[in-house]
Amino acid sequence: MAAVPRSRILDLMKVQSRIFNTIFNPTGARLGNNVLRQRLRGPALAAYYPRRIATFQDLKQAYPQWEMYDEKEEDRLEHLQIMKAKGKGAPKKKRVATEKKGRGGKKR
Repeated sequence: MAAVPRSRILDLMKVQSRIFNTIFNPTGARLGNNVLRQRLRGPALAAYYPRRIATFQDLKQAYPQWEMYDEKEEDRLEHLQIMKAKGKGAPKKKRVATEKKGRGGKKR
């Protein structure tokens, strides 16, 4: 049996890629086509998490004229007050950058 020339094999690969709708890649370069052919993950991830229902904040924004009592928010604010009274609350935010410059220089 005689060896088939490379050009004939390349022609066959071109026709094969046209028939089966694949990429003609005679050099075997890494093109990332296998990643592009994969199913998209977005819809599957979105379907995994339950749909968000209306929250208390949404109701407050929709009906501002109604007076509502949010027990969780009240508990959270009360907890923050208690922690501040103990001295364990969040630190105060920095007001102006020049305040820091007014204090002494580097500590050694």
